[in-house]
Amino acid sequence: MTAFPMARTCPYDPPPELTRLRSDDPISRVTLADGSTPWLVTRHEDVRAVLADRRFSADNDLPGYPQHRSAGGRPPRTFLRMDGAEHAHHRKALTSEFTVRRIESLRPLVTKTVDQLLTSMAAGPRPTDLIGAYALPLSSTVICQLLGVPFGDHQFFQDQSRAMLDTHGAPEQVTKARNELVGFLRELVAAKVATPGDDLISRLLAKGRLSGPEVVLTSVLLLVAGYETTANMIGLGTLVLLRNPEQAAVVRDDPTAASSSVEELLRLLTITHLGHRRVALEDVEVGGVLIRAGEGVIAAADAANRDPAVYDAPDALDVRRSPNHHVAFGFGVHQCLGQPLARLELQVAYPALLRRFPDLRLAVDPDALTYRDTQQIYGVDSLPVTWQ
Repeated sequence: MTAFPMARTCPYDPPPELTRLRSDDPISRVTLADGSTPWLVTRHEDVRAVLADRRFSADNDLPGYPQHRSAGGRPPRTFLRMDGAEHAHHRKALTSEFTVRRIESLRPLVTKTVDQLLTSMAAGPRPTDLIGAYALPLSSTVICQLLGVPFGDHQFFQDQSRAMLDTHGAPEQVTKARNELVGFLRELVAAKVATPGDDLISRLLAKGRLSGPEVVLTSVLLLVAGYETTANMIGLGTLVLLRNPEQAAVVRDDPTAASSSVEELLRLLTITHLGHRRVALEDVEVGGVLIRAGEGVIAAADAANRDPAVYDAPDALDVRRSPNHHVAFGFGVHQCLGQPLARLELQVAYPALLRRFPDLRLAVDPDALTYRDTQQIYGVDSLPVTWQ
């Protein structure tokens, strides 16, 4: 039985064994580090079927749920791990904050932040680390502004979230990082109860749909997810564009390609590389395979997003690809609530970077780069770049 996750041979592509399974054994058992043997679902059609079917639960407290790590490092339940009416109640409290119209109102902030960061890069030393100089501060600034978190604390929450998302981290270190971040946000929420501001946390409190502790845990989720995913997509996406200069030129020069290029990079890279995890609430047949009640399932979005039954030349970057019905943000009722914000940031970040530095290039041998294989969100650790 194949161990999961599998080793990559190319940092930009899913593991070869995952590709083989999608072709030869698309719904098969795999072994996790804790000895459990959930089903791995790899075809696009089947992944969507699992994620859309409410007979598969996202509740990580249920027996059989395929955990990312040992029980000692298991996070508390947020609405991401709730089902049914409970999930709908929490999600409804947030929906109005992530409408396309609400997020579009942040475009001036995103554009201004991008311009400031690129100006600082241009005036700074060369080479520079694109992750530290551009990707992280951009996503941190935006999510801090949205939530009402002081930007001066961004290094603190970056450190804690990295520790929380490390699937190889010692349980006590994971718990310590999570407790420190929860404590930080508990104090911040208490301060906003006393003195509300014009921010998402204050509005959640004012609506009264969620209790104080629920607002704290929701804020932890939004803070960690809100910058980790976008920062890693900026770094890894830029690296792939630098490896494909003809495609990068389209992103740089054609404003009409801003949206399709982001969707294609999301599809190709699928940085949520450890799968969307569920447990069956009853017997369900998927793709001709019977999954029994209580059995865990991992829906491999990265394999689904390279499925040749859905995409022509699925391993190639085509920034004009359309249609592009990828599952990088998940699918069904649990699909990523913050996807409009991620799309906005990426649609501004990539073209602006390539326009400001049209000769941007790697400053190190590509083989010297290291990647975040053990993190729940995949990415490149650092990206030294230079320009003329």
